[in-house]
Amino acid sequence: MEIYKEIEKSIIKKYRKDIWSKFVKAVQEYELIKENDKIMVCISGGKDSFLLAKCIQELIKHGKFRFEAKFVVMNPGYKESNIELIKYNAKLLNIPIEIFESDIFSVVDKISSENPCYLCARMRRGFLYNKAKEFGCNKIALGHHLSDVIETTLLSMFYGAEIKTMMPKLHSTNFEGIDLIRPLYLVLEKDIISWVGSNNLKFLNCACKFTEKSSIEDNSKRKEIKKLINDLKKINPNIEHNIFKSMDNVNLNCVLGYIKDNKKETFLDNY
Repeated sequence: MEIYKEIEKSIIKKYRKDIWSKFVKAVQEYELIKENDKIMVCISGGKDSFLLAKCIQELIKHGKFRFEAKFVVMNPGYKESNIELIKYNAKLLNIPIEIFESDIFSVVDKISSENPCYLCARMRRGFLYNKAKEFGCNKIALGHHLSDVIETTLLSMFYGAEIKTMMPKLHSTNFEGIDLIRPLYLVLEKDIISWVGSNNLKFLNCACKFTEKSSIEDNSKRKEIKKLINDLKKINPNIEHNIFKSMDNVNLNCVLGYIKDNKKETFLDNY
């Protein structure tokens, strides 16, 4: 049996409970993919986006409705060795990728070299939406997973002084008719790491030129939050589940205020 078929089998069989079933549940529960959708699946080169691509392929083969997917890699200025690794993994996993070039790294380096992450993320998103429009896609799929969601929730509370989370899908505000979806929304990172190890796969960890030459990644707040969650799990094994479910059980009778459609409401308004 070819290697990619073994890898596909592992998703459906060995990781059915931890990956495949949760992927399917997110697609169904949050209505992420519908009949006749044309989805641009964004592959960064990391484990999450490559797993997402394989799950999308499996859903096309085994799902109950028809939809299309285009697998796209944006090269923002990666080293040639990183591009070669992406091509190698795409071939190994039997994913027909299309690579397009951008000059994001060089532009960000000139404009915002000391604090590049925000600008880089904004520019990446703009390039991806434009490419989706060019392909005639109505949805863009990203590889964010449940651990990303939980970490983002805590980051917003601890460093943004607000309660909000990463949503499973979003309407684009600048590109009408295109939605952003996150089909791995219910899959924990530890299970993705286990899948990678079980299949002896090697993906890009971080191909960002800025973290390679600085201490941005080492000192990131997200790493700090990851460590906090891991420490809390030693005390309460259900901590990840509880943080996630809290965002699905907000009691508006017991909050001081909230924002809806850019309008601030407080508990005094209806006291």
